[in-house]
Amino acid sequence: MPALMLGCLACAATVLAADEEGWVTLFDGKTLRGWKQVSGTAFFEVIDGAIVGTTRLNSLNSFLATDETYRDFVLEFEVKQDGGPANSGVQIRSATDPSYNEGRVFGYQVEIDPFERAWSGGIYDEQRRGWLYPLTLNPSARGVYRPQEWNRFRIEAIGTTIRTWVNDVPVAHVIDAVSSEGFIALQIHSIERADEVDRRTLWRNIRLRETTAATPPVETLFVRNLIPNDLSDIERRQGWRLLFDGRTTDGWRGVDGASFPTRRWKVENGELVLLSGGKGEHIVTEDQYAAFELQLEFKLSPGADSGIVYFVPDRSVTPTSPFLGLEYQLRDDAVDPDLARGVITSNTLGSLFGVLPRKQLMPNLGLAPRVGEWQHARIVAHFDSRVEHWLNGVKVLEYVRGSPAYRKAVAASPLHALIDFGENARGRIVLQDGGREVRFRSVKIRAL
Repeated sequence: MPALMLGCLACAATVLAADEEGWVTLFDGKTLRGWKQVSGTAFFEVIDGAIVGTTRLNSLNSFLATDETYRDFVLEFEVKQDGGPANSGVQIRSATDPSYNEGRVFGYQVEIDPFERAWSGGIYDEQRRGWLYPLTLNPSARGVYRPQEWNRFRIEAIGTTIRTWVNDVPVAHVIDAVSSEGFIALQIHSIERADEVDRRTLWRNIRLRETTAATPPVETLFVRNLIPNDLSDIERRQGWRLLFDGRTTDGWRGVDGASFPTRRWKVENGELVLLSGGKGEHIVTEDQYAAFELQLEFKLSPGADSGIVYFVPDRSVTPTSPFLGLEYQLRDDAVDPDLARGVITSNTLGSLFGVLPRKQLMPNLGLAPRVGEWQHARIVAHFDSRVEHWLNGVKVLEYVRGSPAYRKAVAASPLHALIDFGENARGRIVLQDGGREVRFRSVKIRAL
């Protein structure tokens, strides 16, 4: 054998040995030593070297939790399901508290989803905020989980960052500071139908390494950063920058003059706050943007009616002209009489105001709109004139500026008299004052 090949084999052996250092087996393959059931009545047992959880009718979500808690770690395991599909997951940095929600398990859950939705590897906040990272944010990872087969999961929870892989495919990237330590738990979801009884989820080769060293992040994966006004290293490398730093109004001014309006806008607790009590005190960015991606968090008060207006041309941002642009509608849909009758119009949250309605929203916790809580808006304006509206991690509208369908919609709208409406190559971004309180934070933008 050539000396070079021997050297390479020796090097590989060294890397393998180093890679194995620090791993701890959480399941001995024979007993449930080190684990305890903390909720629900689904049945957990050991069969042929695997922990097997079996669904039980009318049980709460059931969890088999580690006795120990963990802070910074890499967790790996294999999982498969038989007897029919069953929603499941693995909790990390989780806990119970008798004084909170009747003592139910809460914390981050990495989803195991064998159904058509196929969100395995997505991140859900059990018994708290709901979906943090649905696979709508990474559709290429949908379907990498293989029902009825063994699947490999890897979870990195290091500092404020949680990342997941399924069968070696990167799935989710969340930055969040709500929980930093907790137990790990295997979940068997509650069921309500008799035909879902006795469906099994099996886990094996469960191992963990406590570490503060993360693998390099995937540059192309969307990062859901839930820390207010925070810009992580990976986001900077992706080109993101803050449009609101949480402290000042730098980068913004009034639409009717050079100075920032302070009568009803203020910075408070890291939030850009529009107060109730009037109308028309809009603010506009000092910079213009062509192809871009914008994201922000917003909190609506009851009855609020505001908007994120983009591609606003300079000719309309003057003291004597009303601003004109494409508007991502921000509205409390509870005040919409059409929506109450089941009709989605262009006046609803996430729609292109006055022109195109958004699609039906998902009802899931963390995805459905909720007045008085923080929600996530995202606008992607591509070079090819495609525009996407996202709400809470789900795309709710896509259209093409200047296309026949777009122009037909404009011609049928109240804006029909405006020539080439919304088709300018670049423009400013406006946060609209509709008269009710709205709060903004984590306003970020990147050029595409």
